[in-house]
Amino acid sequence: MFETEIPMAHLEEALEVLTQKYTSEDYSFSLEKIARGYQFLTKPAYLSSVAILQKHQSQKRLSNAQLETLAIIAYRQPITKSEMEQIRGVNCDYSVQKLLEKSLVAIKGKSEGLGRPIIYGTSPKFMEYFGINDLSELPQPKDFKAEDNEIGNQTD
Repeated sequence: MFETEIPMAHLEEALEVLTQKYTSEDYSFSLEKIARGYQFLTKPAYLSSVAILQKHQSQKRLSNAQLETLAIIAYRQPITKSEMEQIRGVNCDYSVQKLLEKSLVAIKGKSEGLGRPIIYGTSPKFMEYFGINDLSELPQPKDFKAEDNEIGNQTD
């Protein structure tokens, strides 16, 4: 069985059948395509109930500094730490370290530039964490309303 090749059309058909089956209200979870794979995910209506039953503590949120650094990496990758710091205007060591620990970013190699600094990019876990299949699904600046973006706005 494990050495038998299964035609891609059969796999796609089976996945479609499963996806349709689990969209029914009979199930508290659904089959979702995420990060170039499939996962069973709890439907939003059942999330709090399942969390209580499992006494599950939700994953810690990213700090603003980590989120800003991650956004820079996602949109500008591959990127060096000094390039990140030039964009943010502050040291990014701590944020990059935490993002590496959470496996949201990965070291992609070394730059050919002076000193051969390490270059960073997003990891497969980044795609899973944000529920996207490809970097092209990241929101573009045109997708943001002016009031959603408060960076750089000054309040008197």
